[in-house]
Amino acid sequence: MQAVVLVGGFGTRLRPLTYTRPKQMLPVVNRPMIEHVVGHLAAHGVDEVVLSLGYQPDAFAEAYPDGCCAGAKLVYAVEQEPLDTAGAIRFAAREAGIDQRFLALNGDVLTDLDVSALVAFHADRSAEATIFLHPVEDPSRYGVVPTDEDGRVLAFVEKPPRDQAPTNLINAGIYVLEPSVLDRIPAGRRVSIERETFPALVAEGRVYAIDGASYWIDIGVPEAYLQAQLDLLDGVRGTPLAGVHPEATVAPGASVVRSVLGPGTVVEAGAKVERSVLLPGARVGAAARLEDSVLGEGAVVAAGAEVVGGTVIGDGETVDAGARLDGVRVPVLS
Repeated sequence: MQAVVLVGGFGTRLRPLTYTRPKQMLPVVNRPMIEHVVGHLAAHGVDEVVLSLGYQPDAFAEAYPDGCCAGAKLVYAVEQEPLDTAGAIRFAAREAGIDQRFLALNGDVLTDLDVSALVAFHADRSAEATIFLHPVEDPSRYGVVPTDEDGRVLAFVEKPPRDQAPTNLINAGIYVLEPSVLDRIPAGRRVSIERETFPALVAEGRVYAIDGASYWIDIGVPEAYLQAQLDLLDGVRGTPLAGVHPEATVAPGASVVRSVLGPGTVVEAGAKVERSVLLPGARVGAAARLEDSVLGEGAVVAAGAEVVGGTVIGDGETVDAGARLDGVRVPVLS
């Protein structure tokens, strides 16, 4: 089984963390996000993953010089210009020579979806495309996907008012596709799979969808980036993971609670770190407080400072001693 994983975006909503790396190379509990994604696919028999690249593509080849990642072979397809979801899928699949049923998915989603069951459902319905759906509390922020009792997709409804939504099931960005879908996508221009390709297939009754009732989180914003790691620490997705890297240093008298400390990080005496993530080499000074926030690689929170409320500190930045930051980003986004 092959899969196309879309990793070409700029990661704008995760800035400043993505100024220096693609979003999927951000660590999630001390492993690059892409390894969590690919490892899950490999566990369901996917042995080749085609990465559809755009922004900083060299970061992936440098991280995986042998072309292997989390149990699967990697193939790189580098877009010369953004092609949107369907355009990127077509480009990557053609570059890799895909000519059989394959998976396509967004590379910033962590899930426990039973991929094997999704493929089996697709085959049972003789579908041309099958979509994994996920329930949300407020569907007004998403495109919702009503289906009939057999799972056939009836329509795509973009951001309906909450009290008028025909369902609370949204397109979760994971698809099983027949190679014939590629022939329906025009070459050389931006094409949205949600707005152009799938609606045309729905009109022919060729798209099905299934609610996997699985864990699913889109790590597109800092709040979700942090929450996904807390979920892994808490065992929401299976056996709880250890958040403190063996090469991290926590001084006597410091407190670290439900947090991820990368290699080379330091938490000095009297400091308190709660529900936060420290990327490699970050430092929290004596008697400082870090809560519900993220420190970039090599970032420093100086002695006595407070960083709280979802603050994101970029790589190499310093929070001055005694300062208090609440819900901001450093540097300020331009």
